[in-house]
Amino acid sequence: MDADEPSPAADRDDSPTVAEAVVDAMLDRGVDTVFGIPGKQTLPLNRALADRDARFVVARHETAVPHQAWGYAETSEPGAMAATCVVPGPGDTNAMNGLKNALNDCVPLLHLAVETERSVRGGDGIHETPPETYDTVVKENVLVDSPAGAVPAVVEAIRTAREHPQGPVRVGIPKDFLAGRTPQPAVGEREPSPPPTPPAAAVREAADLLGDAAAPVVLAGGGVRRAAASDALRSVAEGFDAPVVTTYKGKGTLPETHPLSAGVLCGGASAELRSLLADADVGLVVGSDLDAVATASWSVSMPETLIHVTLDGDDVGFGYDADLGVVADADRFLRALADRLDGERTGTRGDDGVDRAESVRAADRERFAALSESTGDGPGGASGDDRPLRSVEVLSAVRDAAPEDAVVAADAGGFRLWTLVSFPAAGPQSYVNPGSWATMGTGLPSALGAKLANPDRDVVALTGDGGLMMCVHELHTLASEGIDITVVALNNDDYAIISEEASRSYDFPDQSYGWAETGLDLVAVASGMGLPAERVRDRDAVGDAVERARDRDGPALVEVVTDPAEPQASEWMTGPHPSE
Repeated sequence: MDADEPSPAADRDDSPTVAEAVVDAMLDRGVDTVFGIPGKQTLPLNRALADRDARFVVARHETAVPHQAWGYAETSEPGAMAATCVVPGPGDTNAMNGLKNALNDCVPLLHLAVETERSVRGGDGIHETPPETYDTVVKENVLVDSPAGAVPAVVEAIRTAREHPQGPVRVGIPKDFLAGRTPQPAVGEREPSPPPTPPAAAVREAADLLGDAAAPVVLAGGGVRRAAASDALRSVAEGFDAPVVTTYKGKGTLPETHPLSAGVLCGGASAELRSLLADADVGLVVGSDLDAVATASWSVSMPETLIHVTLDGDDVGFGYDADLGVVADADRFLRALADRLDGERTGTRGDDGVDRAESVRAADRERFAALSESTGDGPGGASGDDRPLRSVEVLSAVRDAAPEDAVVAADAGGFRLWTLVSFPAAGPQSYVNPGSWATMGTGLPSALGAKLANPDRDVVALTGDGGLMMCVHELHTLASEGIDITVVALNNDDYAIISEEASRSYDFPDQSYGWAETGLDLVAVASGMGLPAERVRDRDAVGDAVERARDRDGPALVEVVTDPAEPQASEWMTGPHPSE
């Protein structure tokens, strides 16, 4: 070494910290938004993020953090994702709920977990938990063992998260690594592996089965959403004149204004929609594992002949026998199937598929109308013309008041089934709700993430009082970050879906799990956190209140008082038609 040449040691203080190198690697790969709660352990990362003008959103509870990143990815272009960052132990375990939700829904995110220092690991250091605690809630769980391994681990985690089937990846980096200046190795780029291409023979057989069918139907799941296969889905549905039913996670993959859209298979799916599936002679299931939640533990009857396309071969034949099983990417399969149409409709059914889809939608509308018009005692709920609003009435008013292309994030809970069956989704990136994990408390945080991913679009969070109280702290995040979201909270002062089952099946008194005598004042709660808010009780006032909230420069909440005694969708929609 020449005398004038600086030594590596002399450069060490000017080299980036491990935290800075990690953040640079994230930014180079398009991950520029991070949700989290800072702690002393995370501060090197927070410093690096701030110095690079990356967006760090400070949440109020770690349970909400992965749901924010989940909502960001769910409403973004394919492959776009955010990161999360929490302290070890309590922060990490609080985040497990949202990580599992993202895992079930195959949603990519990078979860940065700051681990206990190596020198005290195993000695009950503050917040210490065994790293393997998180193995079952993420796609992959990586513990960085060497300071020089931080950037390679993060780069590989981002690639793994984006590779189909997508999912959350956790990277645990010990606290003592982050502030150090250990040089990081250069990492060669490796693109995510492409999803499997369907065999030509399988596509040909599927085309023949669907082309010869008298009454085909398509059931589209979340895999269509993840694969960005909506255009191909539309082409196949129109080409084979097949009504499209979706699962929870497939909702919106075919815009629900399309004449072939027949509804959502869920716990509140109507008897007419279930009959549509049962009466079809050939069914194409694409991008769904046909899980127990969507199929009521596989009690829903499927078409006589079933084609099942999924990324996981273990899904084929698990709940339903498949006449043709195909392990392939939804978009690649649907495009290959559409190519066989050559622009010509295969069958000679005319508009039979449109008529069958409209028959289901018309029956659903009649069920909604009968519920809205019901004022008597019994299955219709409370008596009298002054009864509280039903969920379908509120949702109809919100749909009319919100732009068609608004992003809507719906929470779990009793009202979610009403939202799934009665609130039309405009497209795959316009509607977010949890799938089989079905955790409550997602509506508000996922809307927050969706707004950051879509700053120029209206975003509406639909939630109930039960779900909102599980993430109510994030109202303050909205206010402090100035995130412009309209929160619509349906408040019936009850865990109504639980109370209904307790009363119907276990002889509990009505509203056993409600709190009417100590009712929630969500306007006061929101106002106390810095959000403008108002309460409405009349249907005609809902739309105006939503429009006022949308017109505000910043977040606002609309509380709508609803009927705790309204029938649950799982009972009203699956029973006899009101005309019978």
